[in-house]
Amino acid sequence: MHRLLIIDGLNLLFQMFFGMPSRIINKEGKPIQGTLGFVGALLKIIKTAKPTHVVVLFDGEHENARTEINADYKANRTSYTDAAVEDNPFSQLADIYVALDYLAIKHTEIDEHETDDVIASYAIKYGNDIEIVIASFDSDFFQLIKDNISVLRYRGDKTIICDRQYIKDKFDITPEQYADFKSLTGDASDNIKGADNIGPKTAAQLINRFGTLTEIIRRADEIVRPSVKAAIQKDADKLSRNYHLIKLDDKAKIPFALEQLEYKASGFTTNEVLQGIGLR
Repeated sequence: MHRLLIIDGLNLLFQMFFGMPSRIINKEGKPIQGTLGFVGALLKIIKTAKPTHVVVLFDGEHENARTEINADYKANRTSYTDAAVEDNPFSQLADIYVALDYLAIKHTEIDEHETDDVIASYAIKYGNDIEIVIASFDSDFFQLIKDNISVLRYRGDKTIICDRQYIKDKFDITPEQYADFKSLTGDASDNIKGADNIGPKTAAQLINRFGTLTEIIRRADEIVRPSVKAAIQKDADKLSRNYHLIKLDDKAKIPFALEQLEYKASGFTTNEVLQGIGLR
């Protein structure tokens, strides 16, 4: 069976750029720690996932339609517009694109939707026919997990493959319920605030009893704990907006058809890639 590896490009870049123990400069004095970390992690992820097809997707710079639902959406993200080159992860994107070309891996910037939306379109379009591995630390992708779709969270030797059982063990819900769950608890990384007095355990209890966020709101009078009932009733509109922010669908156009993403392992090491593109 085909196995498609989809890598959330900026998510991996930020993880590696800020996760490296120190700034790394090449012999020309150019900062390369983001590129070095990205390529090294990419090759290890490929070795772990053993894909037949690979694509790397990056968020482009454009207006985000989700801010029309909630103006505070991702308003907590750091702006690197005025950052020094050595402190700006985006400054190494051009070299990463060259490295991906060198490895013959398809990549692109998403110029209309968010990367999340395009990854969801791939998962929904191909998820019934092939295996899909999504490499990202963005928990929104948990909602896409099914029998042949998993989420890979790269941590070197401690890399985790998140599947249905992982979601059940960690949250006591199914992947199909994750958007409802996250709407209740909120998401600090995206500046989405959940309901007062509702943490993960309470959210899971509500979902296991009522099934969906819609039913929780509709049947709020049946909630026993007064503080939880009051929170649901008070924040009903906000929770519904949260769901529309978090829920992924297949409306975004995919940039490459599956047959364009075929991948054959090159056997290159990280240093060989950096030497090949002139960074070593």
